[in-house]
Amino acid sequence: MSSNHWMFLVAAAVLVFWAVGAYNRLVRLKNVIANAFGQIDVQLKRRYDLIPNLVEAAKKYLQHERETLEAVIAARNQARNASDAVRSRPTHAGSVTALVAAEQVLDRSLGNLFALAEAYPELKADETIRELSEELTSTENRVTFARQAYNDAVFDYNNAQGQFPAVLIARIFSFVPSAMLQSTESAAERQPLRVQM
Repeated sequence: MSSNHWMFLVAAAVLVFWAVGAYNRLVRLKNVIANAFGQIDVQLKRRYDLIPNLVEAAKKYLQHERETLEAVIAARNQARNASDAVRSRPTHAGSVTALVAAEQVLDRSLGNLFALAEAYPELKADETIRELSEELTSTENRVTFARQAYNDAVFDYNNAQGQFPAVLIARIFSFVPSAMLQSTESAAERQPLRVQM
């Protein structure tokens, strides 16, 4: 065998090892995203479980505000369905974007509920409502921290699959960019949603 033949074989081996390494890195980064979403999912499930309890506790005070209560439950169900879709495909940008939109609707409907609570002193003074509101706020804070880890994982993955020459492997094996879970609102915008009791 000639030296050119050996150089060709060495170059081909290096290329194969590099391609396998690039592919494995992209798979690992996708798995990191799935794990990070798993942390968010635990908190979202807790949040979705708290909301019906909050609505049920508010019903005795807000019987004539049925539309608001139903809107909260409908928004919660929509957000839960969107979360389920992301759980099955945590790197799918469309599912993540749908979850962000559903969470925005849920936040607005909860904001309306909490605004009503401000108008009803007996509701505002109810210990069950106060405890559920505090648990909801605590859960939302945990979601915020978990969201940051998820967004960091997405950032690393998107960078890895978008850089040359790894982008070639990404295109061959259909690794596409993922979407970040943007905060639905800024911290200042979320403040009015909290009931201070």
